Amino acid sequence: MSGLVQRQPQHQPIQVARGMSAKRALAIWTALGITALAVFVASLALGSVSVAPSRVLDALLPSADVSSDLATQIVRTLRLPRALAGFGCGALLALAGALLQVLLRNPLAEPYVLGVSGGAASFALVAMIAGCAWWIVDASAFAGAFVSILLVLGLARGALWRGEPQDASPRLLLTGAVIAAGWGAVITLLLTVAPDSRLRGMLFWLTGDLSGGGMPWLALAALCIALLAIVPIAPQLNVLLRGDAAAQALGVPVMRARLRVYLVASLAAAAAVTTGGTIGFVGLVVPHMLRLAFGNDQRMLLPAAALGGGVAVMGADLIARTVIAPAQLPVGVITALIGVPVFLWMLLRRRRA
Repeated sequence: MSGLVQRQPQHQPIQVARGMSAKRALAIWTALGITALAVFVASLALGSVSVAPSRVLDALLPSADVSSDLATQIVRTLRLPRALAGFGCGALLALAGALLQVLLRNPLAEPYVLGVSGGAASFALVAMIAGCAWWIVDASAFAGAFVSILLVLGLARGALWRGEPQDASPRLLLTGAVIAAGWGAVITLLLTVAPDSRLRGMLFWLTGDLSGGGMPWLALAALCIALLAIVPIAPQLNVLLRGDAAAQALGVPVMRARLRVYLVASLAAAAAVTTGGTIGFVGLVVPHMLRLAFGNDQRMLLPAAALGGGVAVMGADLIARTVIAPAQLPVGVITALIGVPVFLWMLLRRRRA
C-alpha cells in the first residue's frame, strides 16, 4: 500500500470536474428518484410477512390505527424505522466515501480507511461483552469512532492545517491505515476473549446489522448536517482536485476546506457505523458508479452519492431479510457480495477504455 500511496501526488486517477447537459442530469436524477421510491416501497412491503403496496400506503397515513391492524404495526413499528436507518446509513457511507476520495485524491479511499469503523467496533464490542443495553452499545460505538477521529487528527495534523509544502494526503492516508490496523488487532483480541453466548451477536454487528435500527434519527440528522456543511463548498472541492498549489492560486482556502472535508466525512462514517455496524463497499462502489454517470462535478456527485448510497443499503437490507426468510443475513455480507463483482467490472471497463 505504501508504494501506491507514495506515487499518488504524481498520478491522480480522479479527474477534474466536467460539465454535463441539464437534460442528462435531469434524466439521471429522475432515474435515481424512481429507483429510491421503488426500493423504499419494496422494503416496507416485502419480508417474512408480505404486505400489499396499497396497504403500505394506508399504513403510512397519520390516521392509520397502529393498535388494531397487524399490517400497519409491521410497517410502522418494524419496517419503516429499519428502512429509514438503512437509507441514512448508506447515504452517510457513500457521502463519506466521495469526500475522502476528493480529500486524499485516491479512488480507493473509503469511509473505513481512516480507522473510524475500527474504533467504533472496538468500543461497541467492549460494551457487548459487558452486557450493556443497546443504547450504551450505540453510544460506545460513536465514542470509539470519535476517539479514532481525534487520533488521526492529532497524528496527521500537519496534513490538514499546517500548510506543508508537499501534498500531505499520503501521510493522512498512512496514518489512518496504521490506526485501522491497530483497531483490527484490538477487535481480534476482543473476539478471542468474548464468551460464546455473546460471540454471534458481536460477529453479526461487525458485518452490518440493521435489526437494532429502531431509532434511525441519528443517521438522518447526521446526513442533513453533513449535506448542509459540505454542499456549499462543492465548487471549492472541484478546484481542490487540481492539487493544493492550483487551488491556492485560485483563492481556495485549502487547509480550511481540507479540515472541513475530513471532519464531515469522519463524523458521517461514525454516525453510519453507530447505526448499522460496519457495512462495507458502499462508500467505495457507489461514488464510482455515480461518477460514471455524473462525471466528477462535486455539486452533482455529493448529493447523488447520498441518495444512491441510501438506496443501495435499503436494497441490500431487503435482500438480507428476504433471501432466507424468516432468518436474516448480515447486511454487510450482501453489500460485499454485490460490491466486489461490481467494482471489478468497473475496473475492467476502465482498463478497456
